[in-house]
Amino acid sequence: MRYLKRKIDEFLTAWKAEKDRNPLIVKGARQVGKTESVRRFGENNYKEMIYINFVEEPKYKMILEDGYKTEDIIKNISRIDPSKRFSEKETLIIFDEIQEFPDIATSLKFFKIDGRYDVICSGSLLGISYKRIESNSVGYKTDYEMTSMDFEEFLWAKGYGKDLTEELLSHMMEQKALSGLTMSVCRELFLDFCILGGMPAVVRQYIERGNFEGTLGIQRQLIADYREDIRKYAEGMDQTRILNVFDQIPPQLAKENKKFQISKVARGARFKDYRGCVEWLHDAGLVNICYGMTFPELPLKGNYDESKFKLYFSDTGILVAMLDDEAQDDLRANRNLGVYKGALYENIVGEALVKSGYGLYYYKREDSTLEEDFFVRTKDLLVPVEVKAVSGRSKSLRTLISSEKYSDIRCGIKLCDGNIGYSGGIYTFPYFCAFLLKDCLKEGLIST
Repeated sequence: MRYLKRKIDEFLTAWKAEKDRNPLIVKGARQVGKTESVRRFGENNYKEMIYINFVEEPKYKMILEDGYKTEDIIKNISRIDPSKRFSEKETLIIFDEIQEFPDIATSLKFFKIDGRYDVICSGSLLGISYKRIESNSVGYKTDYEMTSMDFEEFLWAKGYGKDLTEELLSHMMEQKALSGLTMSVCRELFLDFCILGGMPAVVRQYIERGNFEGTLGIQRQLIADYREDIRKYAEGMDQTRILNVFDQIPPQLAKENKKFQISKVARGARFKDYRGCVEWLHDAGLVNICYGMTFPELPLKGNYDESKFKLYFSDTGILVAMLDDEAQDDLRANRNLGVYKGALYENIVGEALVKSGYGLYYYKREDSTLEEDFFVRTKDLLVPVEVKAVSGRSKSLRTLISSEKYSDIRCGIKLCDGNIGYSGGIYTFPYFCAFLLKDCLKEGLIST
């Protein structure tokens, strides 16, 4: 099976190069590629790799029976399987599916102090008992959250190297239009990415077949697995409510007003009854929450109303797979996004921003039509980001830039189906450049 290059590969190499490295916990939603990446890294970089999966082999939950000390754990692993070899300074121990056995996290402090073996834990955010793991081994572990593939990783899967990313970035920095060929190729690739999302199993099927055959089946199975996990892991919470919120995301995103309305989830539903359900889905890595700002100014954190929010899926492929059969056929056969066009582009831009490390915030002024989809920031400025599903004037964006009311805003970014350009304080980029916005701002696209 062909390995799909991931950004965690570079992180793992840098982690191993650290002289005083901590044990590592790799977290992420189900099936984003955690196990595959970590195991490949172990096979390529260590003389010995000990892989223990607490779901497939629950007998290994007994390895802590004599306590958390490294020598006791190693002794107990060897008792269960004498064929496992431990070479000091040359062995990687992988504890997988730690959501089934969160107590193992307590041992990380002892592995760190002992220093003879490298340890990586991996687990699904859907099941990880956060409080138990976070409170264990504080200061003795490093956390890494893995997501599904972003557009750059998708380009790598299609055979494109870093030269294409560098070309896009340099054109964005210089506000220089892309050639007709580059626009055409990137548009086609990005539309495929919109339909597929970034789950490795889905992308691999598409790469191997050269078309969409079989991809919808994999996406729908993934959603079925998520539903099963919600029923399994949502302890002490109303699982039906969580599933109702999950199911309501596509129809609410299809509306012009994309603010998530709890009242539409069930008769008599109130925010205070469902707040925990929304947070659970977010903590599980299934959704991204975009909070409504009280006023568009810095700082972003704390400057929002937690009862006003939009919900986007963390992987756009989940949204696509939940659409009706007619929409599926139109998407895959005719590449027509239909009534979901605005929802899909907003979802995938939100996804790109989150994968770049941004939080999501929007603004809607109650007494006017002024509304902006997202906001990012530089050191000193607030930068509104507008996602245009159809061509037209960016009235809200121009108002935010020109009005003296919004002193933290001096320019804006518009993402659309057009080419790169700049006019009247608005930087215009194609949708497929969203994954590079953070790099642009870091390199000084917008100066104070």
